[in-house]
Amino acid sequence: MKNHEKEGSIVATLNETPLGERVHIGFFGRRNAGKSSLVNAVTGQAMAVVSETAGTTTDPVEKTMELLPIGPVLIIDTPGTDDVGALGEKRVARAREVLDRTDIAVLVVDGAVGLTADDRRLLALFEEKQVPYLVVMNKCDVGSARMPADSIAVSARTGEGIEAFKKRLAAFGTAERRPKVLVGDLVMSGDIAVLVIPIDSSAPKGRLILPQQMVIRDLLDAGATALCAQPGQLAGVLADLKAPPKLVITDSQVFKAVAKLVPEAVPLTSFSILMARYKGFLALAVAGAAAIKTLKDGDRVLIAEGCTHHRQCEDIGTVKLPRWLEAYTGARLVFETVSGKGFPEDLTRYALAVHCGGCMLGERAVVSRMRQAAAQRVPVTNYGVAIAQMNGVLARSLAILPSLQQRAAE
Repeated sequence: MKNHEKEGSIVATLNETPLGERVHIGFFGRRNAGKSSLVNAVTGQAMAVVSETAGTTTDPVEKTMELLPIGPVLIIDTPGTDDVGALGEKRVARAREVLDRTDIAVLVVDGAVGLTADDRRLLALFEEKQVPYLVVMNKCDVGSARMPADSIAVSARTGEGIEAFKKRLAAFGTAERRPKVLVGDLVMSGDIAVLVIPIDSSAPKGRLILPQQMVIRDLLDAGATALCAQPGQLAGVLADLKAPPKLVITDSQVFKAVAKLVPEAVPLTSFSILMARYKGFLALAVAGAAAIKTLKDGDRVLIAEGCTHHRQCEDIGTVKLPRWLEAYTGARLVFETVSGKGFPEDLTRYALAVHCGGCMLGERAVVSRMRQAAAQRVPVTNYGVAIAQMNGVLARSLAILPSLQQRAAE
């Protein structure tokens, strides 16, 4: 491969919007309400199979696209929630699982039938899970059912109302999005931040992991300078600086070694902690980390990852974290690991749940998991916070966030 081709592929990777950073829009409703037809009309392509036979969509179908002014989105077409039989129950379960990672729900109602009991159950579920939603009455060209207040009339078959729906959806999505911060608010223009990035056997070949990419971009957007170094280079980088850096951000796995090199007066945190703050669950993760001290022989610990990857001999989730947890607690623990979109509904058998940074999951998906654990009174934390806790640097790593630092010190 020529150098410019390789560089181009890296730039493309850095510029692509990850799934976890896209607004997730889920289309829900009864079988044959026209969900797939509406999704095809919105995306402008045959994303989902359309048939007169009810239940054609058997699994969620996903499509990435740009929907202005929201920006990058993930459109999800789900199976009908009124499906029957054993297979139908599985399809309904898959649709409900999608709701846990949905930022905006679209209820598609058959305009020829009107709002049914199944539709009302879905609306109640949206309310229960606090998912913002829009109601769309499809088949307006043939239907005459009474429309719920604030609903939108469309015809996926003729295209009537589709553009108006897309504009309403885009405006709705923009209004619902909360401002999110990663690190840009912690520095000022002209500041220097040192990033400690190990390049070892567990580092992805030819690229940086997503939180590292995002932190670099956020620092540059804030007008700050990002200096990147491997752990063995850190002492030299700090010595060469005319003044101490504004902030040092490290990979969690080398937290202990880095903490020894960085002067106490220099703020220190990790990519994982910043990502937990960005995703909106840092407070829960800090509170849950206190439970690590109470683990005892036989306790069951869930380790959850939002993505799937090839595991190596020193994999953090299945090897390093279990080893560190047992060394820290002195207890023989039982570990269970899940990855990807799978996450247990019943967490009560676990004494602790430790989640990854959630960089490949949407905010609602990872926060939903955290809240699920909290609702079942199961302590939950994440990799970076847990590692900081076990290395005795959690309070220090939160010094840039005083309210959370106080909680970690208690």
